Amino acid sequence: MRNLSGREQGAEPADPSEPPAEGVEGADQRALGEALVGACAAAGASVGMLYLPAPARRVLHLAMTVGLSREFALPWSRVVLDDPIPVADAVRDGRFVWLGGQEETARRYPRLGLVLPYDFALAAAPLVPDSAPGAQATGAGLVLLWPGSHAPHLTDEERDAVDSACGRLANHLCRARAAGHPVRPPAHPVMLRPLPPPTPGPVEAAAAMAFIRRLPGGNCALDLNGTITFITTEAAELLGAPVSRLRGALPWEALPWMDTPAIEDHYRAAAISRLPRSFTAAPPIGRYLRFDLYPDDTGISVRITPVAADEPVQPPAAPTAVPTEPSPSRATALYQLMHLAAALTEAVHARDVVEQAADLLVPALGAQAMALLVAEEQRLRIVGFRGYTAELMARYDGIPLGIHTASTHGLRTGEPLFFADAGELAAAFPAVVIGDGMAAWTFLPLIASGRPIGTLILAYARPHSFVPGERAILTSLAGLIAQALDRARLYDSTHQLAHSLQTGLLPHVLPGVPHLEVAARYLPAAHGLDIGGDFYDLIRIDDTTVAAAVGDVQGHNVNAAALMGQVRTAVHATAGEPPAEVLARTNRLLTDLEPGLFTSCVYAHIDLAARTAHLATAGHPPPLLRHAGGPAKMLRLPPGLLLGIDPDASYTAVEVPFEPGTLLALYTDGLVEVAGEDLEDGIGAVAARITATRDLHPVGTLADDLIGQARGGAPRTDDVALLLLRFAQEDRHG
Repeated sequence: MRNLSGREQGAEPADPSEPPAEGVEGADQRALGEALVGACAAAGASVGMLYLPAPARRVLHLAMTVGLSREFALPWSRVVLDDPIPVADAVRDGRFVWLGGQEETARRYPRLGLVLPYDFALAAAPLVPDSAPGAQATGAGLVLLWPGSHAPHLTDEERDAVDSACGRLANHLCRARAAGHPVRPPAHPVMLRPLPPPTPGPVEAAAAMAFIRRLPGGNCALDLNGTITFITTEAAELLGAPVSRLRGALPWEALPWMDTPAIEDHYRAAAISRLPRSFTAAPPIGRYLRFDLYPDDTGISVRITPVAADEPVQPPAAPTAVPTEPSPSRATALYQLMHLAAALTEAVHARDVVEQAADLLVPALGAQAMALLVAEEQRLRIVGFRGYTAELMARYDGIPLGIHTASTHGLRTGEPLFFADAGELAAAFPAVVIGDGMAAWTFLPLIASGRPIGTLILAYARPHSFVPGERAILTSLAGLIAQALDRARLYDSTHQLAHSLQTGLLPHVLPGVPHLEVAARYLPAAHGLDIGGDFYDLIRIDDTTVAAAVGDVQGHNVNAAALMGQVRTAVHATAGEPPAEVLARTNRLLTDLEPGLFTSCVYAHIDLAARTAHLATAGHPPPLLRHAGGPAKMLRLPPGLLLGIDPDASYTAVEVPFEPGTLLALYTDGLVEVAGEDLEDGIGAVAARITATRDLHPVGTLADDLIGQARGGAPRTDDVALLLLRFAQEDRHG
């Protein structure tokens, strides 16, 4: 097996004075490195990235890259094939992926557009050998980036260069695999240096230095990692630090006043887009400085000049006919958006998505109102809003999708709309009636899994110009919200199905038995699907005999609820038999079904005429029994194996007196289980609460009290089922 070396190296031919690389590792690295650098040169790309598959083929590892700093490369060094990333789509689907610019990247790959909100073009392609017809794909991929100045489409020559490079790289990987030593990805990406420019002679170097020093202001050079590799004395004096401290350092590390996200973001934008960039900043002492960045494939040249006293420090981005609302800086917006992205991963229900988006998005972007709409049954429905009145939203709820409005435009076309003022909105939609009191709007399509599912509306109180960078961020954001909303709506649908299933399977009305007071309660878990397999049941055998059961099926999903129904059916089918036999037969049925879920259950056979109760358990928490005038105590039943594990498991029942005034409490562990506390302590607390209750206290009121205590305590992760039975002289029901 071959493994590429992880050391940083150049892609240029080796110096004849150096010893050749030993073994096949060096040969593989050099061949693939030269092919990757050659691909960039032939296609005119600024960045090249080679991905190799892990042995399992579900993960791609970045093997080597050229024209990219380690800081940018590491976050993309491991890509799962199911990730919404261009190279994953290219390799998984065996297709060519092209992104012609910043807005297209933001629309199709929101995560990529959010993390790298810069202007560049990108191609991703699978590596398929071109030398053998019908040859299998290698599972590897190539990614190339072009500067932001690139046209929205590849030329025929560029596409041919990409295809040829893919073929050469794939052929090498196939030959290595056929020879019995397939190339595996290295532990860390190999960072290739671009081919260096010709080294000048002494006279030419001296002339170049003289030329640099004659330029006004100061000059310095950064490599692709941002490290200062060259700086003039004049530049160091303007920055307020000696040359010795600056050379070899990152500017934002050597100079605390440059340690701001905005300044570092200017460097990142220039390094990725390869486009010139300018900004102003001020040292602690001295006037503002202007920084002009000129990037290429080897680094960034920086010119530093003092800002004239009469020169505006922050020139306006673009003249507009009306004043514009100030917007957050990119660093602030990106921080808020990354915060939102993290928050959306925790959003469970659709209402959670609305709340997270409204709480973080509206203030981050300087908007004053937001509305989230989804398409349902050919109409646009309001999911949630912020900053609008309920009366206004009610007017727009249920708009047919066939009507051509700004809200429905994105659902038909997948394209966003931006209106800087009311005039632009009226020009695009003459019939519009502006009733929200706002002055600027954006209507962003919510696209999930390649299909529009709704619209995100953001509104601003003042006219607002949407610059290209902001449009890309907004489009990325809408994509993130769409994915979260799609997941949440699926979750809500599943929850509704499970809730309906459980509601249908639990008894709606408990049978009445003379002289037996009964109360049953169910409380869903505080987290998860709010649905589980906890159940209770009361079966009337005759006028003086009943069977009672409480159980807990493992899990909190539709499968658990469905299995709960099967357990109840099995218990009903054998009710009236001795408790040990009921549990044994139910256990054999569950093991035959092989549901993959286990069930705990406690079963009681109560004979009021004989004034006895027989109970058996299958791994369930112990019942609580209270005789009239006495304390509630745990019934320590003989242990029994959970249902559904061993078809030959046997169970043992015990007999206890059940005189008038006796109270029996059957429950699931959600009532007594508290994280970090002993289970018996929780059972003891419930027993103490029952003991403190008067004998004639209605069992329905006691049940409400116990459930209320569980609801108001520590956050619960499990359901609660509770069944209370008391032998009374009068017929009462809770």
